Amino acid sequence: MRKVAEVEFLEIPQTDEYTKLIDMVLEECFREEKILDSNLYISVILTNPDEIQRLNREYRKVNKTTDVLSFPMYEREEISSLNKEIEEPIGDVIISVQKVKEQAEEYNHSFERELAYMLVHGFYHIMGYDHIEENEKKEMREKEENILNKLNIIRD
Repeated sequence: MRKVAEVEFLEIPQTDEYTKLIDMVLEECFREEKILDSNLYISVILTNPDEIQRLNREYRKVNKTTDVLSFPMYEREEISSLNKEIEEPIGDVIISVQKVKEQAEEYNHSFERELAYMLVHGFYHIMGYDHIEENEKKEMREKEENILNKLNIIRD
């Protein structure tokens, strides 16, 4: 099986469970967007609140912690024209594992569901979707829920 994610643990312990979930979720995202048969992949970094705050400050000039950061490498229309034979990242998704745990409790659902949502949300930012305008937000949310429903990762 080809890789859809390159996973890095930054200032947190490495966990195979997280890596398995990341691979499963992103594989479905890639399948849905018809890029599974390519050599494209996403870099996923799991970290803590201090590190994500540092990255947020450094790259976005926002000095606060957050749950997920996405850094696309291409515009939406460019992804379809990439050479799919070359192994190449299409972006980075950085997730604060502690924030995922907190939000899972806050929203009263599983850690797995919250982490999967953060991955799908980050993936669609990488793919060029956003949620600033209401119509864009609706489109992005529909895509996110579609992936989670296909994987049967539902709100508890």
